[in-house]
Amino acid sequence: MATVESKVRDQLDVFALRDQFPVLARTVHGKPLVYLDNAATAQRPLKVIEAVDAFYRRYNANVHRGVHQLSVEASDAFEGAREDVRRLLNAASTREVVFTRGTTEAVNLVAQSYLRPRLEPGDEIVVTHMEHHSNIVPWQLLCEQTGAVLKVAPINNRGELIVDELAALINERTRLIGIVHVSNALGTINPVRAVCRIARQHNVKVLVDGAQATPHMTVDVQALDCDFYCISAHKMYGPTGIGALWAREALLEDMPPWQGGGEMISRVSFEGTTYNELPHKFEAGTPNIAGAIGFGAAVRFLEAVSIDAIAWQEQRLLDYATERMQDVKGLRIIGEAAEKGPVISFTLDGVHPHDIGTIIDHHGVAIRTGHHCAMPVMQFFDLPATARVSFAAYNLRTEIDVFLDALEEARQMLV
Repeated sequence: MATVESKVRDQLDVFALRDQFPVLARTVHGKPLVYLDNAATAQRPLKVIEAVDAFYRRYNANVHRGVHQLSVEASDAFEGAREDVRRLLNAASTREVVFTRGTTEAVNLVAQSYLRPRLEPGDEIVVTHMEHHSNIVPWQLLCEQTGAVLKVAPINNRGELIVDELAALINERTRLIGIVHVSNALGTINPVRAVCRIARQHNVKVLVDGAQATPHMTVDVQALDCDFYCISAHKMYGPTGIGALWAREALLEDMPPWQGGGEMISRVSFEGTTYNELPHKFEAGTPNIAGAIGFGAAVRFLEAVSIDAIAWQEQRLLDYATERMQDVKGLRIIGEAAEKGPVISFTLDGVHPHDIGTIIDHHGVAIRTGHHCAMPVMQFFDLPATARVSFAAYNLRTEIDVFLDALEEARQMLV
């Protein structure tokens, strides 16, 4: 009898999947490309490339404001992409999906439009110690503007959030919790549902940075019971410069626009302006139309491949790489949470991560080195930087072998 796992496995032909990514066929420094920097940005499948190409070749026009055929087609594709994102997140309505430039802009939108008008000096915002800078700096700016205070929930040495200590930080002055769903620096999958349940007991809103979650797992914002969920298309095989904010419709209705201009208005006179309906009142100016259409294509690509099949493949890669890397002399894995996404940060005794990245690049292997826009994580582990490999569904175990061979050469050269 076929098990659930075998059914999922049978759904995913990795070699056929790789054929959909033209860049994976290229060489780097004369070697086949091994792309293990997917947490920084994933590669694009033909479906996404063709969707963007088709927009510019066949129906390039501005959206929402034209009566000619090209504008109608562009508007239909643009709003169709919004429906794709709604379906991805199981949002109740497309009125809850605001296109942004990415996760960072989505967080800033919530900070300035939702929270700033509600903050008094001494109010508190809680984030975790493993946040990306995009879920730290907007709150710091907001604290400087309002006199609010930023509190930090601690993590343990495995890189896991200490939920009880986060709960202990919540008090009558807490106005919002910002939490990353999957850490880009550690791979940790946070218990977002549990955090939302705790926050709900105290009537505290929760914003989730989902940039590293949507490429790898099913996300249901209604089941999570969060209030804001922020994503970026380029992490999930879509274009750069486009993402989305999901928020409860009632919250968005109460929030003022955070930018003014065209598109976000219904009527303008010198006496005053009436704002457009949701979600358009948050989308001032001509949007990234091609990016949104590519975003929609990326969502359909994920659905066609199957998130379950992707998660199965990536877990295999994570397990295999973790096991083999533990045998590398002097290698230390940073972040050993029980629940992890397909990310492994590591250090090598006596070798700076940048040197690792430079040497193995000459083997065609692309990894990320540095602080990963998560300096507080580096400070927690008392490190200036780490090297990081991160996997996507198109990666192969043989590519991990190539990476490890290159890493061993770097180790022998530098230690």
